[in-house]
Amino acid sequence: MAESPVVQRVRELVLPIVADLGLDLYDVEQRGGTLRITVDTLPGSPAGIELDQLALATRLISRELDHTDPVPGRYTLEVTSPGVERRLRTPAHFQREIGKTVAVRLSDVEAAERRVDGVLVAADDTTATIRVGGDPASERVIELASIDRARTVFEWDAQPKPGGKKKSGKEPS
Repeated sequence: MAESPVVQRVRELVLPIVADLGLDLYDVEQRGGTLRITVDTLPGSPAGIELDQLALATRLISRELDHTDPVPGRYTLEVTSPGVERRLRTPAHFQREIGKTVAVRLSDVEAAERRVDGVLVAADDTTATIRVGGDPASERVIELASIDRARTVFEWDAQPKPGGKKKSGKEPS
């Protein structure tokens, strides 16, 4: 999917700002009157983006876009993080999330298995390989062009409930 000239120009303007902050430009989207710029920590970072980093990025990006005015007409600027369940739209998104659980919906509504859930084990510029179940023989190679929607799936660890000790029925003496 080719980017519009406006999105390309915004990407060119924002990339140096984000890089100077030690962050990664995850995505740039324009939908209607909204320009959404998604930033994240660099791939492999142990933690996610902090709120103060996001606030600083927002101020600097807003100032640059006000100065250069690359977007015709009125628009709303959103600078955000990708969140724990990230949309996967580009080959770089898929490549960054190798090893994570993903949920994919294919464009072909007639496909026998339109939904594919599993661990993303490989990705290149045109395909993603997903292991469905634990068996390496169950890997499925999917053309990125055939994907309607994809996202990572956050898996919650089971945490014990606070004060969740079982009572023995005996009263302390």
